[in-house]
Amino acid sequence: MAELPHEEQLAAAFVELTDTLVQGFDVINFLHTLAEHCVALLDVTACGVLLATPQGRLVDASASDERTRLLEVASIEWDEGPCRDCYITRREVPDAPLNTAAARRRWPRFTPRAVDLGFTSVVACPLRLHDQVIGALNLFRDQPGPLGPTQLGLAQALADTATIGVLQQRAVSEQMTVNAQLQRALDSRIIIEQAKGYLAHRLDTSVEDSFTRMRRFARTHQMRLTEVARQVLLGAVDPSLLRRPCQ
Repeated sequence: MAELPHEEQLAAAFVELTDTLVQGFDVINFLHTLAEHCVALLDVTACGVLLATPQGRLVDASASDERTRLLEVASIEWDEGPCRDCYITRREVPDAPLNTAAARRRWPRFTPRAVDLGFTSVVACPLRLHDQVIGALNLFRDQPGPLGPTQLGLAQALADTATIGVLQQRAVSEQMTVNAQLQRALDSRIIIEQAKGYLAHRLDTSVEDSFTRMRRFARTHQMRLTEVARQVLLGAVDPSLLRRPCQ
């Protein structure tokens, strides 16, 4: 098991996940930040986040890489997988080895796809505050052995903190209902995905690289990620986004 990160790294992550009372808060970008912190701080290979609409429908909100996002999308379509179980039961799905008959019986379509992607086990943590669950966090490993109890506790703490941040931002939003905010997040997701594909085709690069470019451009210019994506689709984006290589 990897050693826990330094206290400074942990503190910085929790501070960033609670700093949601800012103008122009972007829930999709915020959940991508959560996924990034999970991969950086935990002994996991990849992370995915699903959000629930007010009607209880799960949607893919973020992932640490493209293969994980596509797996989460397929999981929603198949209506099976650890995130789905976690949200429905409102409880953590404990560390589940994927190369087992039990996993194949439990998730007959999700399991072989995850194994094909190189994952060996998965854990799911609810995005939860008291009795309210707004989604779930998927954590994937590609190494033998389970995620230890200390890291499981840290994973749930990150999920809980992110949940508080999202709900806190909702509570202070005076002009937006919960339904409208979630719809906005879903609309943003569609625009961002379209822009990723367009930019990848335009630059002859991967969708992950195009997404990295847009996020970096948004941060550098203090813009919302959705607005950058919209400009990409309109052909109105700063030319520097199109020529600056990602490191």
